[in-house]
Amino acid sequence: MIGRKMRIKFLWLILSGILFLAACQLINKEDADNRLLAKVHNKTLYLSEMDGMFPDGTTSQDSSLIIKAFAERWVREALLLYEAEKNIPSDLNIDKLVRDYRASLVRHNYEKIMVEQLLDSTVTTDELLEFYNRYQEQYQLEGPIVRCYFVKIPLSAPGLDGFRSLWNNSAKQESYLQLVDYCAQNANAHLLEEDAWYRIEDIAAEFPSGVISTTNVSKREVAHRDGDYQYFLKIFEIKNQNEIAPLSFVEGEIRKAILRNRKIKLLEDKKEEMYELELRRNNIQIYTQ
Repeated sequence: MIGRKMRIKFLWLILSGILFLAACQLINKEDADNRLLAKVHNKTLYLSEMDGMFPDGTTSQDSSLIIKAFAERWVREALLLYEAEKNIPSDLNIDKLVRDYRASLVRHNYEKIMVEQLLDSTVTTDELLEFYNRYQEQYQLEGPIVRCYFVKIPLSAPGLDGFRSLWNNSAKQESYLQLVDYCAQNANAHLLEEDAWYRIEDIAAEFPSGVISTTNVSKREVAHRDGDYQYFLKIFEIKNQNEIAPLSFVEGEIRKAILRNRKIKLLEDKKEEMYELELRRNNIQIYTQ
């Protein structure tokens, strides 16, 4: 009987020991996962604050490097914050700034949600044209632009003689289509949309230095060759600096302006709608008199 009791007591001691060791290991693991990394005056950085900063598959060596780099940056930021806190002007209301900043974030987030849900992002051709005609004086060119064809071909490209024939006859639909196909396969750069406008400086950047510039674009055709490439430029129309930009050239800017104005009106209308609704519900009181 005594032997049985002793065995039971012995088993309990073993079980208690196992549980104690397991608890110690868990505590040690938690301590390791949340160990102190750095301290600056009364500010502390723990490993747990870096949760989610280690990509999958990160080795222990890489983790150590990430932790060290983060701690170094954190210490410098903490020192700056410590000094800033010591030098807060007596008339600076931090609590009010925090409240204002929070209100701004909350308002901005709600406005973003309203715009995503309610703003019509469709801009018609008529709207573009109306805006352009009304405000075209705001779209004066800062530099010359051209409508043109441009091709840059390696000297090693096959069939250059055939290319020249296509280039010279590009006004014909069949030749133009063959030209586009040839350039897609062989050219390093090509612009073959007759109605599109391009900045001269963007075209000049494709040529060797000095061949094309904003001051020598009067030539309607330019052919140039260096040790690696042949360059072909055919200009259809030029708009000079300070002229009004064509609608197609500034269409993207105008579209953004229309949507920006539409967004402002949407938010103003929603604010007014909210105001009128809450006023009718007697949820607004103004004490200015």
